Amino acid sequence: MELKTRHLTPEEIGEAVQILREGMVVAFPTETVYGLGANALDPEAVKSIFRAKGRPQDNPLIIHFANAQQVEEFVQEVPPQALLLMERFWPGPLTLVLKKTEQVPDIVTAGLDTVAVRVPDHPVALELLRLTGFPLAAPSANRSGRPSPTRAEHVLADLGGLIPAVLDGGETGWGLESTVLDCTVTPFRLLRPGGVTLEELQDLVPVLYQAEGDGIGTEAPRSPGMKYQHYAPEAKVYLVTGDGAATKIKELSEPYSQRGEGVGVMTWDERAELYPTLTVLPMGPEGNFAALAHNLFHLLRQADILGLKVLFIEGVSEDNLGLAIMNRLRKAADQREIKT
Repeated sequence: MELKTRHLTPEEIGEAVQILREGMVVAFPTETVYGLGANALDPEAVKSIFRAKGRPQDNPLIIHFANAQQVEEFVQEVPPQALLLMERFWPGPLTLVLKKTEQVPDIVTAGLDTVAVRVPDHPVALELLRLTGFPLAAPSANRSGRPSPTRAEHVLADLGGLIPAVLDGGETGWGLESTVLDCTVTPFRLLRPGGVTLEELQDLVPVLYQAEGDGIGTEAPRSPGMKYQHYAPEAKVYLVTGDGAATKIKELSEPYSQRGEGVGVMTWDERAELYPTLTVLPMGPEGNFAALAHNLFHLLRQADILGLKVLFIEGVSEDNLGLAIMNRLRKAADQREIKT
């Protein structure tokens, strides 16, 4: 039965708290993307997340806490180097994978003996966590596989009629999901790049990262975002990298244009004039990775709003925040990457 999804303002946060206390789900803003939250300690409530999203249950969830102190009773230990990262980056877009205690339901962790935890850096999220009194399991508040939501309107487009409410906190800041770091191995392993960069982590502790081939199609992913295709619009996405990207995109787009199919390209503002016959989705000033990250998922959703059948995306440098951006773009392209 279809629900009437309520669109709540921050002043109506008490209603969101009540919905969560009744064992239902609420979409809420964080500094990364909107999350779809439920009481992390209530397995039945957590099941509602998977149902609403159409999310496979072997894909673990992140638990959000109001502060670092709350995490201690849900994990077996916090290694000294992990504590250093908590002190530096929390609240913030960093998720740590630690050994869990029996208090954490198996449905949250996909049956793993580890749990992903973080403290979000958003006033509405922190107030929601404080008022409920329990931690929230929360993946991104989108239909599984779709671009993550960075605005309440994105949540409503995907989950309207499927969830009781969305708590609107405006546009999110980072626009990309949190960095996920496995702290159960030595050195720590970066599972998903995000708002806290690999370089920032390595300035404090030893961290390894194995690029791509990062668990897609394997069993028991240790982090969200590792196994399944993500972030994809309805349009077929091609990621094109290298100095010859513009020439290759124009060559590949020609047959689609001749058939009258909508063709778009995501490129830096300064390069838009290279594509006079294509629908340009501007990524922002060239080299401004923060602006691109902030708008990335909104741009992917715009491709569908514009009715595009094919979307070509120019690849970017993988330094710093570019690593997280390219991680998302490769998944949106479902491995359709063309190197020039």
